Amino acid sequence: MNYAKYIDHTNLKPTATKKDIANLCSEANYYHFKSVCVNPANVELAHELLKGSDVLVCTVIGFPLGSNTSEVKAFEVTKAIADGADEVDMVINIAALKEKNYDLVLNDIKAVVDAANGVLVKVIIETCYLNDEEKVMACKLAKEAGADYVKTSTGFGSDGAKVEDIKLMRETVGENMGVKASGGIRTKEDFIKMIEAGASRVGCSAGVKIMEELNND
Repeated sequence: MNYAKYIDHTNLKPTATKKDIANLCSEANYYHFKSVCVNPANVELAHELLKGSDVLVCTVIGFPLGSNTSEVKAFEVTKAIADGADEVDMVINIAALKEKNYDLVLNDIKAVVDAANGVLVKVIIETCYLNDEEKVMACKLAKEAGADYVKTSTGFGSDGAKVEDIKLMRETVGENMGVKASGGIRTKEDFIKMIEAGASRVGCSAGVKIMEELNND
């Protein structure tokens, strides 16, 4: 199994410098990770650094709170793609979901999917703030809106990915939609558990450490 292609090698810190992003891209290139995941302001740099490689550039939309308007999220997507993004990870309107304003959540996701125009869209549902019923509904709305993936966490919430959430999300979306585990995945054991639970992608900043642990087996 090519574990490296499960990994979105991530640096979303507000303090990440150009040097940090260059290092992230160099590591991703070395290990042939699936993508680097960077903030929108770093997409252009990552795109330039990874040109000609097999590593994609992923960015985040409405991040980390999900509370931007749909119009702003759609504009962020358009700009990110123009700058070289191959994938976008958007945050849902969490408050709207909790208020059961499902039309708003659906249309918010759809605005991003439409703006992406075929570029892969992952929908961050921020599981730490949701009960199981809300997690299921968020996954159903993401699927209905035409998104490609559902994703557990921003990494900036009160908690990260949990095995039981990955299982629930996979059960809800079926086999034809992606599930991304992210937030707090720092060891080979964490990583393997997420994949065994049904994750088709893992977002983490500990990708190099995880690969070293796997290669030492």
